[in-house]
Amino acid sequence: MTEEETLRSETVYRGRIIQLRVDTVSAPGGGTKRREIVVHPGAAAIVAMSGEGILMVEQYRKAVETMTLEIPAGTIEADESPEECAARELIEETGFEAATLDKLIEFFPSPGVSSEVIHIFKAGDLKRVSDPEPELTVRFVPVDSIQDMISSGELRDGKTLIGVLMALR
Repeated sequence: MTEEETLRSETVYRGRIIQLRVDTVSAPGGGTKRREIVVHPGAAAIVAMSGEGILMVEQYRKAVETMTLEIPAGTIEADESPEECAARELIEETGFEAATLDKLIEFFPSPGVSSEVIHIFKAGDLKRVSDPEPELTVRFVPVDSIQDMISSGELRDGKTLIGVLMALR
């Protein structure tokens, strides 16, 4: 296993959330290769559980041109810890606050092209403190429905699959 040495790095796009960087790296055996990298600040996601089930949000995702059912999540802001992001996003997206927040896992959703790390937390002792974001439909999904929803393809978002399976193991 050989690490690639970065010989040159150029940011070709800066957006509100992501940057696109093109790196020229040394190739094993000589020569160079180009690597296109999406630079992302990271995200936090929350498996919020109550006696009603797992709290999920339904929203339209333009990148895949469809509605998705997902656990709440969001991008980590500057000077914010993953835990702070998780607590903030849970309230913003769902209107619920959690008394407990425990880290389940962190993972790279697409390490071949992105620097993003997603931190997943399990939240409990939920209390409604505000209204959810208006463009999101918020609902509790019964725990005994999760496996069937995964098998049928109703749940297809990666962080949601990893999060609910980790929380239910």
